[in-house]
Amino acid sequence: MQSSAALDGKDFHHPYQPYDIQIEFMKAVYECIEEGKVGIFESPTDQDEPAWMLEHAREQKRQNAFRRKADTEARLAQIRAREQRQRERYANGEPASKKLKAEHDGNDVDGDDDTRFMLDDYESDGEHSTENRKATAAGLSVETQALMKKLGIELQKPKEDDADVEDEVKIFYCSRTHSQLTQFVNELRRVKIPPALETAVSDKEEAIEVTLVTEELKHVSLGSRKNLCINSKVAKLAGATAVNERCLELQQPDTPKDCKCPYLPTKENETLVNDFRDHTLARIRDIEDLGTLGKRLGICPYYASRSVIKPSEIVTLPYPLLLQRPAREALDLSLKDHVVIIDEAHNLMDAISNIHSISVSLSQLQRSRAQLGIYLQKFRNRLKGKNRVYVTQIVRLLDSLAGFLEAKKKEERGEMEGIVEDGDLMKGKGVDQINLYKLMAYLQTSKLARKVEGYIQYTTDPDGLSARSHQKGPPVEAAVPVLTHIQGFLLALTHPSAEGKIFFTKDEMEGISLKYMLLDPTHHFREIVEDARAVILAGGTMSPMNDYITQLFNYIPSARLKTVSCGHVIPTENLLAFPVSRGPSGVDFEFTFEKRNNNFMIDELGHAFIELCQKIPDGVVIFFPSYAYLDRVVQRWKMAKHGGATIYAALSQLKPIFLDDPHISTSPPNPKLTSNATSSPPTDSTLTRYTRTILSPTPTTAPHRGALLLSVISGRMSEGINFSDALARAVIVVGLPFPNPHASGIRAKLDFLAHDRPVSSPANSSHSFPQETKDTREIKRQALENMAMRAVNQSIGRAIRHRGDYAVVLLFDARYARGSIEGKLPGWIRRGLVRWGGGGGGGVDGDGHGAGQGKRGFGDVVRGVEGFFVGR
Repeated sequence: MQSSAALDGKDFHHPYQPYDIQIEFMKAVYECIEEGKVGIFESPTDQDEPAWMLEHAREQKRQNAFRRKADTEARLAQIRAREQRQRERYANGEPASKKLKAEHDGNDVDGDDDTRFMLDDYESDGEHSTENRKATAAGLSVETQALMKKLGIELQKPKEDDADVEDEVKIFYCSRTHSQLTQFVNELRRVKIPPALETAVSDKEEAIEVTLVTEELKHVSLGSRKNLCINSKVAKLAGATAVNERCLELQQPDTPKDCKCPYLPTKENETLVNDFRDHTLARIRDIEDLGTLGKRLGICPYYASRSVIKPSEIVTLPYPLLLQRPAREALDLSLKDHVVIIDEAHNLMDAISNIHSISVSLSQLQRSRAQLGIYLQKFRNRLKGKNRVYVTQIVRLLDSLAGFLEAKKKEERGEMEGIVEDGDLMKGKGVDQINLYKLMAYLQTSKLARKVEGYIQYTTDPDGLSARSHQKGPPVEAAVPVLTHIQGFLLALTHPSAEGKIFFTKDEMEGISLKYMLLDPTHHFREIVEDARAVILAGGTMSPMNDYITQLFNYIPSARLKTVSCGHVIPTENLLAFPVSRGPSGVDFEFTFEKRNNNFMIDELGHAFIELCQKIPDGVVIFFPSYAYLDRVVQRWKMAKHGGATIYAALSQLKPIFLDDPHISTSPPNPKLTSNATSSPPTDSTLTRYTRTILSPTPTTAPHRGALLLSVISGRMSEGINFSDALARAVIVVGLPFPNPHASGIRAKLDFLAHDRPVSSPANSSHSFPQETKDTREIKRQALENMAMRAVNQSIGRAIRHRGDYAVVLLFDARYARGSIEGKLPGWIRRGLVRWGGGGGGGVDGDGHGAGQGKRGFGDVVRGVEGFFVGR
């Protein structure tokens, strides 16, 4: 282990000359990895991430390389020999017997009738049977498991050939979206690191020293079928689940050979998989590059990319592939003794909860029950043994769930949502005797959902189904089997009750539904933490950090936890932050749920913005608590007066206004609709027009007039978009986006956090919670504040993206002057925060308690902003 002093002279191979803050950050992360800790890192600059990650991986590689150098050549010889045999087999083509068998199988299928939808005999009912264990643990179809075996990827134990591939020390780098991962890959290409070993040995064992300037990094990007599918007939289907279903359908044994996906890896084209592996490792590629490579080689990049994982040094992947155990098992990802880095980790807990939460509507339950009824009318007398037992159980379970929702729908009290006890869902005849674990294993192994959906389509249009299954032209887009979706909800019912809770919700558009909500993300992330050598959560705005410790790492000794909040690379004079407690006329700003619709306060807010926009050059981005409140404010400003014009018109004269509309698709605008005055362009077009207005003004536009963007905290403009330089010389936040504490889901989450156990309620009341105490109320208050401030901090972080950037941050609400709220702002914002002295209005002074805006008025804020931009 290297001490901090030993790292002082360490070269992290940063592509540029790093700033002091970046050096300290890299040293802190390196130490965290070296010591095998769990780290939470907040740093508003992220361009230096690849350097410190790779240096540690290369250090480990140097240490391990010398220990295994003796058998390297023998292993490589075996690999070369095996791959040569594969090339010869591929060049010679398929055996004639296999071709005849495939043609014979295909002809059989063409002649089949509805018997293709019959269930295979099912007798594997033992709780410890291998098939049940695989189906339950991995959640994988038989087809996928068979294909994994062809590629040498086993769920239970590796094949002997796997020993030929060294499992390199790896960095698993995870982020929320592929666009964010692509940004990381672009930064990775800039890094040039010397080779781990400085000599190379020839094939004839002659020691020839070769001096290498750099060594190519070995990297692979992983993605879903939706991201990587190169079969045009499948890739165009709507939604990832539809693509998954179609892909699996094409792998079924009863699909004729000439109708199967031509890109699937087989034993005969395994040499293409090897070529794909070699080309992928030859240079750094992003997810789009892998798709292009797969098309060029004629091999599926989704499956072929598995062969690249073990020899890679860095694996980039989105949240769902890392955070779900079935997904990791499907990819054969072993995190044992590797490093896991999660970027943009401010939303990690929400991501885990969303991934493991699911809802099902009454209409879906009724549709699935009707489909099963039609299926049983045809096949009831042909079902034998366990098939008859389990299909009957599924029917009863669907009836029980639907019956509960129908009863709730008819209740006169008309509660729109509430907590559901497990027993309330299992009141149907014999339902309480059902073993859900065995039932889930049966559903996974029997493929009942696909059989039922296929038969329904066949009865509706027999010729259409046959054509759709075997056609060579574009397939018809089929809906995902509804029973497959319900199967996910039934799986959630098997989770420990301490982890989550079930709710019913009523919606005028979607009707009544059941929703399983994960309350405790600890267990699902603990598997990752316990396997990995080190885990790093990183983000530009991770404050407040205490939530991660209490909700994700409460079982980890404090000695293994490390938290770091770095400053910004900008000079202190490049940032100015104000809590704004009152407006130009002295009206107090307190945008609580009860007060925020006050017209006087909304008008005062508009007058304040008019004064500020006269002092702020270029772009101004304003974030509101919700889309509904943004609409309310805009409508009021279009009626309220400022001088001889409305507030909205006065603002528009100063800076053109652009609105973020949540109802607009992000797809390219329809040319036929662009002339419609009532239609707004999509979000990407809004950003384009906002950017163009600022950066490419017309000759008649006043210098630095800029534009005004009205958006929403936690909205589509608040994450993943950088408003650097002139795009945001000011970021303004209006109010605090507290979630509704009376919503059942939020109440359940708060109660879980306060009592460290799942909520429970009497059978006659779905809204009953454990008795409140002073301590539990404080825990809930802190939790609500943390939820709000995490969203606020993410919005603030959209501005000031590099050392030469500068901006003002204005927080419009008296509550921002409170010490408890200020303490949850990022450290780099707090260092630029103006604290008014002099008593009066709450807030913060030098002691962390006191004055906020105090006796100072809004005029002091305007003068401070004006002075900030003088000379810039």
